[in-house]
Amino acid sequence: MTHWATVPQRGAETSFRGGFRLHNRLIGPWRQATHNEQPRIIEGLLADPARIAPKYFYDAVGCALFEAICELPEYYLTRTERAIFAAHRDAIAAAAGRHRQFVDLGAGDCRKGESWIAALKPRRYIAVDIAAAAIEPALSRLAAAHPEVDFTGVVTDFSRQLDLRADIDPGPVTFFYPGSSIGNFTPDEALALLTQIRRLCGRDGGLLIGVDAPKDPARLKAAYDDALGVTAAFNRNVLNHVNALIGSNFDPAAFAHVAFYNAKHGRVEMHLEAERAQCVVVDGRERVFAPGERIHTENSYKYASEHFAALLRSAGFGATAAWQDEAGDFSVFYAE
Repeated sequence: MTHWATVPQRGAETSFRGGFRLHNRLIGPWRQATHNEQPRIIEGLLADPARIAPKYFYDAVGCALFEAICELPEYYLTRTERAIFAAHRDAIAAAAGRHRQFVDLGAGDCRKGESWIAALKPRRYIAVDIAAAAIEPALSRLAAAHPEVDFTGVVTDFSRQLDLRADIDPGPVTFFYPGSSIGNFTPDEALALLTQIRRLCGRDGGLLIGVDAPKDPARLKAAYDDALGVTAAFNRNVLNHVNALIGSNFDPAAFAHVAFYNAKHGRVEMHLEAERAQCVVVDGRERVFAPGERIHTENSYKYASEHFAALLRSAGFGATAAWQDEAGDFSVFYAE
């Protein structure tokens, strides 16, 4: 699961708040951006099988639920990655370099990125996320705590294109993409995104990225279908967000959360399954969901360390360092 980030639009307004710059490319052109997104949402819902892109998880409620998911005992990803960072912070900082620009992709509340400020001493911190409601208060807090750092927020959607040329200067830059968020992309999509990051890194930059590994399917299912039902609420809430975006009339309570590991594709899948017959109005058309019919809402691909290293090389990265926990559950890479 991740904070996904409509393609950056030039000329969008820039605001200054609390000691940081906010480039919100979904304000000003927001109505146009929403309008442009509507056909994609509608197309997905009318498809067979139906689908909703995971970036639509992240309205205000979805952001709060995702933060709660990261603290669940079943959701090992966050604490395992955090432990790797803590155990190898000096070595990672030495590999990544200090006093660079630091680009926090899918930044959310910036807590993960903030944990690197002391070690990396970035001169600029650029938080990138689709959810302004998350990064605005985070950057206000960070700017007050770290007046020596130049903070910028970029509110955009990088699920199809990552263009930060207007936001980074020619100096060295470290991209930060934690939480195995890269797993929400298909392998081909992941390669395309990594290739874009490599180009933005320039000659002296690099990527610090966390990647979840394949493991016991029961552990994976538990991580995406917790006993408290927080992930189920997170999944159902996407229907509330879709209702707000396209004017549909989904009843989230009428759908069950389904999560499982698809061994053939090496990914965890999340779906919403109709518990009874549903007739939903989508773009003025009736879409009937039969009992048991599913809407595919997310994939989370898992990568063995050697397979992800090969993907980084295919994207154009050169030297790569990697750190793992003792069980080999999770990997952290720095790629130049």
